[in-house]
Amino acid sequence: HVQLVESGGGSVQTGGSLRLSCTGSGYHYSVYCMAWFRQAPGKEREGVAAIDSDLKTTYPDSVKGRFTISQDIFKNTLTLQMNSLKPEDTAMYYCAADGPCGSLSADYNYWGQGTQVTVS
Repeated sequence: HVQLVESGGGSVQTGGSLRLSCTGSGYHYSVYCMAWFRQAPGKEREGVAAIDSDLKTTYPDSVKGRFTISQDIFKNTLTLQMNSLKPEDTAMYYCAADGPCGSLSADYNYWGQGTQVTVS
């Protein structure tokens, strides 16, 4: 069955960087479109980056120019490079698979367990 495991979260100071990884098993990345989401306490889950089958990427204005999503299809790994981090980026970050390609809405069928990012 499909499993997604995130890693790379942690605590950083404002302006710092983190690189999140999501390793998948039970499928190949070429089959599904992927995305990263985040959810802060008391807030709805928010899409922060999506990548489609043509490797076209989509970002909301809140992270555009600071976050970069990429995919290594040979390693079945999805990555989110986050630069110039702000306190408002603090949230649990999730990777997701098998959804509308390029979509930032939470209509994905498979989710990881999440990794915490804290910016202070």
